[in-house]
Amino acid sequence: MEKKEEKCFSLCSNRRQFLLASGVATATVVLSGIPGMGAKKAEAITTGYPRQKVASLSSLKTGKPVEFKYPDTKKYSGSFIVKLGTEAGGGVGPAKDVVAFNNFCQHMGGKMLDGGYKAADKAVGPCPYHQTTFDLTRHGIVISGHSTESISQILLEVEGNDVYAYGMMGLIYGRHSNL
Repeated sequence: MEKKEEKCFSLCSNRRQFLLASGVATATVVLSGIPGMGAKKAEAITTGYPRQKVASLSSLKTGKPVEFKYPDTKKYSGSFIVKLGTEAGGGVGPAKDVVAFNNFCQHMGGKMLDGGYKAADKAVGPCPYHQTTFDLTRHGIVISGHSTESISQILLEVEGNDVYAYGMMGLIYGRHSNL
């Protein structure tokens, strides 16, 4: 009987042996990903957004959103730019208060400006479908509602009096890629 137990002990793995083997396997996988340790270098894939004039600073009125199309003219390309009157994340202009966003809710694609822009709260919505509202001063994060993602923010830059869109943060509703 003792010989059978000794044989099983030497052939069967115990928890300590299993953990040791798992640690060695994990270290091997991790180390193989370090440059110079046999891994191939992967290049990042980037998307080149068009640079497009979307407004003039002098034409923007505080609290009055202006609609435009960006980054293309496909479905759900509708966007808006607004001068908030208070500094905002991603804001441009002298007061860093000019921001732009895609006009469609991340939850089910409702047109956000149909719910209205709330100047007092610097928010857009509620979405006409499920009542999501987004905070435009904080990169379009959800204030309340069903959406689990921020509304897509359009990256802006100012050149003289002209405001240009040059990219996006976030994926446009209903698309697998923005372009």
